[in-house]
Amino acid sequence: MAQPTTRILAVLELLQNYGRLSGAEISAKLGLERRTVRRYIMALEELGIPIMTERGRYGGYTLMPGFKLQPLMFDESEAMALAVGLLATKQTGLIPTACASASAQAKLERVMPHALKHKVRALSDSAHLALPTGHDNWEVKNEVLLTLSMAVSQQQRVIIQYVAANQHSSTRDVAVYGVAYYLGAWYMAGFCYLRQEIRTFRIDRISEINSVNISFERPADFDVLSHLQHTIATLPREFTVKVLLQTTLDTALLYIDPTIGVLAQVDEGIMLNHQCSDLPWFARQLAFWPFDFVVHQPSELLLELKKVSERLNKGCEQRRNLAQK
Repeated sequence: MAQPTTRILAVLELLQNYGRLSGAEISAKLGLERRTVRRYIMALEELGIPIMTERGRYGGYTLMPGFKLQPLMFDESEAMALAVGLLATKQTGLIPTACASASAQAKLERVMPHALKHKVRALSDSAHLALPTGHDNWEVKNEVLLTLSMAVSQQQRVIIQYVAANQHSSTRDVAVYGVAYYLGAWYMAGFCYLRQEIRTFRIDRISEINSVNISFERPADFDVLSHLQHTIATLPREFTVKVLLQTTLDTALLYIDPTIGVLAQVDEGIMLNHQCSDLPWFARQLAFWPFDFVVHQPSELLLELKKVSERLNKGCEQRRNLAQK
């Protein structure tokens, strides 16, 4: 079912296209009750749309002669932004079906000049974005994301029903500080009054949401993406890794994603604190980074590094043998 705003605009579009329509005709075309049509006509009048109403058996509604909404106009940069935005929105799961994306683009193209329309279509057909794609079962409901965004903007608390990874459901009262799309999923961060601390929630796990008329003050310096990266980096895992990197902080940040771990400046260099469930993977990462390091813990990491070293030496030895033949 379309939202009221969409249906009100549909009434306006019908009046622009047909010139004059009775209440019964509008009701039949849009599947609305007659009293709902009258309510939407009043809403349009309140917005300043000049509608003439003819009473009686053969009455109807018509727009004031000469009135016409100005069409939307886009320059080339604006059209490109819209086209790329539709691609990104589809990939991040906000448009779960190709139909919705195609419909939105068709509506935009309808109000574009002919030459610009072909440029936008070419960009949409040929451009590819290397964004992380969300999982099929991580679909986010648009109304949930919009409610959270409004809660951030208006600094109003929300009550959510949250289903954790273990399927345990709980009711949370949250002051929402921000939302972010990261690593293929949408997240929300805010102060949870149940836990009495800032917590992070995956938005696709919110089964119900309601706004609460209780305001809060959002921290001015809160960075939702930095908070999210730190949260992911410090999630407890099987191994706690501490490695001293013999480089500068600026250089380390060029190679190490914030979600890998926490970097701390020490006298000897940069200490990397990492929560790890895959030591072979982390050993390969250490071999890739272009700076020396000292493993402080765990001892199991040294064994994995030895395996990486043996594999690399084997590759070099095979290369030498081929060169000698």
